[in-house]
Amino acid sequence: MADLAVRSRFQQDYDRLLFSTPVRRLSDKTQVWPMDENDGVRTRLTHSHEVANLARSIGTRIHSADPTLFGGADLHNVVQPMLSAIGLAHDLGNPPFGHQGEAAIARWFNDNGNWIFTHTDRDAKEELKDPIPLAYRKEFLSFDGNPQTIRLLAKLQTSISHSGLDLTAATLAATIKYPVGAPNQDDKIPTSKKHGYFLSEQELVDWVRSETGLTEKQRHPLTWIMEACDDIAYSVLDVDDAMKKGVISPDDVMAILAADDRTMAHHVVKRALDAFSRVVAAKRRPEIARDIKIGYLRAFFIDALIDEASAAFVRNGLAISDFSHREPLMETNPLCDTLKGIARQYAFGHPTVLKMEALGAEAVNGLMTAFWNAIHDRKSEDFAKLDGKRRGAKNKFVFALISQNYLDDAVNCKTPGLAGSIRYRELRLMTDMLAGMTDTFTIKLWNDVKSLV
Repeated sequence: MADLAVRSRFQQDYDRLLFSTPVRRLSDKTQVWPMDENDGVRTRLTHSHEVANLARSIGTRIHSADPTLFGGADLHNVVQPMLSAIGLAHDLGNPPFGHQGEAAIARWFNDNGNWIFTHTDRDAKEELKDPIPLAYRKEFLSFDGNPQTIRLLAKLQTSISHSGLDLTAATLAATIKYPVGAPNQDDKIPTSKKHGYFLSEQELVDWVRSETGLTEKQRHPLTWIMEACDDIAYSVLDVDDAMKKGVISPDDVMAILAADDRTMAHHVVKRALDAFSRVVAAKRRPEIARDIKIGYLRAFFIDALIDEASAAFVRNGLAISDFSHREPLMETNPLCDTLKGIARQYAFGHPTVLKMEALGAEAVNGLMTAFWNAIHDRKSEDFAKLDGKRRGAKNKFVFALISQNYLDDAVNCKTPGLAGSIRYRELRLMTDMLAGMTDTFTIKLWNDVKSLV
C-alpha cells in the first residue's frame, strides 16, 4: 500500500507500459532502416523513448509558461507521467516494416475486397449473413497502426478482467490520436483524417469518454503534444540516423538549410555554423569532427523545435482547450518541414531502405494469405468456434503460431452486432497477428511458410 501513496495512477500507467511485451517488441520494428546491422541507428523502441522524453520536456515548458493550460493538473504526478506514457505507447500498434507494413496489410484487403467483406470464400458464391458494411471496411482497406495501438493496450494483453494493461481512462483518451471511428473519418479535418479506434473498441471508447467528458471528434489536449513530438523525432532524429550511416554529412545538411528560403534566416542555422567553425578550429580528426558536428545539430535542432512546439501550444491553448483547434502544432513549421524533406530524400528514399521495405511487404502479403487460410480452415461442425480444429497440416501449423492473447479475445468476444460477428472477428484476429509481429520474425516466418507445400 505504501507504493500506491508514492506513485500516482498515471505513473503506474507508464510503468505498466514500460514493462509490457509490446514495448519490448518495438526493439525489432522499423523506424527508418529495417533490420539494420548498425545497432547505433534507431528502432521503434528508441524512437518511442525519445518521443516520450520530448513530450515530457515540452509539457514542463508549457506548464512553466502557463499552468492553467493543463487545467490545474499536477505537473509531476499527472502531466509528465501521462506524456511519458502516451509517447512510449504511440507506435505500439504499428505492424512490421512501419508504414510499408500498414500499406501491405491494406493492399491485401484491397486485392481481396471483392469477396472478403461480403462472401464466405474466394469463389464468391455464398454470401455472408453478416457482411461488413462499407463504412467499417475502412478499418481494413486503410489499415492503420493508431487504432491497433488502442486495441493492444486495452484488450490484447492478458488480465483477469479482460482490460489489457488496465490503464486510466485519461491515458487511453490521450493515446487516441484521431478521435473518430471509421464512419466519421473526414479527410478535410487533420484530427479526423484517419480513424483512431476500431468498432471492436467502441464500448471501451464510450467508457473512456464517459470518464473524461470527451466526445466524438474531441482530441485530448495532451495528444497535441505527443503528435508534435513524433513530428520532431521524425524530422530531427531520422536525419540524425542518415548522418550516422554516412548517407548525408552534417555539412550537407547545413548547406541545405542555409540555401532554403524557409530556414536560411533561422537562428539555429547561425548557431550551428558557429559551432562548426569551433570544430574546425579544434583540428580534430575528420571522422571525430563529423561526429561532433552531428551531435551539435541534433542538440540544436531539438532545442529549437521544443521551444517552437511549446510556444505553439501556449499560443493556441484556448482553442485546444475548447476543442476548436485543428492544425497540428508543427504543421507549418519551416525547420521541421525542411528536415522532414531531407529525411524523405536521404533516409526513406535510400535504396537499402526501399529494398528491405519491398521484401517486408512481400512477406506481409504472403503471411496475410497464410493466416487467412489457417483462420478460415475450420471443420464445418466447428465453424462457429474460431478455435475449432483445422483441416490441413499447413493450416494447423500456421494457426498454432497465433498468440493465445489474440485468440482468446476473438473466441470470447461477447460484443453484439457486427463487432461480434464471425467474419469481423476473423479479420481482427488476422490483423492482430500480423500487426504484432517484429521485422525479423516476419521475414523468418515467411521463409518457413513459403517453403511448405
